[in-house]
Amino acid sequence: MTLKERAKRLKSDVPAVFLALKDIRTPIAAKVFAALTVAYALSPIDLIPDFIPVLGYLDDLLILPALAAAAIHFIPKDVMEECRQKSEGMWENGKPKKWYFAIPIVVFWIIILLLILKGALWK
Repeated sequence: MTLKERAKRLKSDVPAVFLALKDIRTPIAAKVFAALTVAYALSPIDLIPDFIPVLGYLDDLLILPALAAAAIHFIPKDVMEECRQKSEGMWENGKPKKWYFAIPIVVFWIIILLLILKGALWK
């Protein structure tokens, strides 16, 4: 599978994972990975900002597919297939803009900055 095919598959799998998150037949472990995947996909803030050369886009190429693959692994196959069918064209107009999906990423960076400041001031 080429990189272009994988990107296209990921673009259709993330909405399917979102639908599986809301499905009652999805196990708890799958819901955890699905929630992380959807939150990361919709978050306007990345763990590594995109303006950092190479590394900024590398996290999008590694983290999001890894989270999606983990979620899909735990979602029952029949549920995932049904969700893939329902999600066809779901995000054609672009991904939803929800600011609260950025909260975990913002908290992560605040903690990192506080630890750096504490380390710098501790000396």
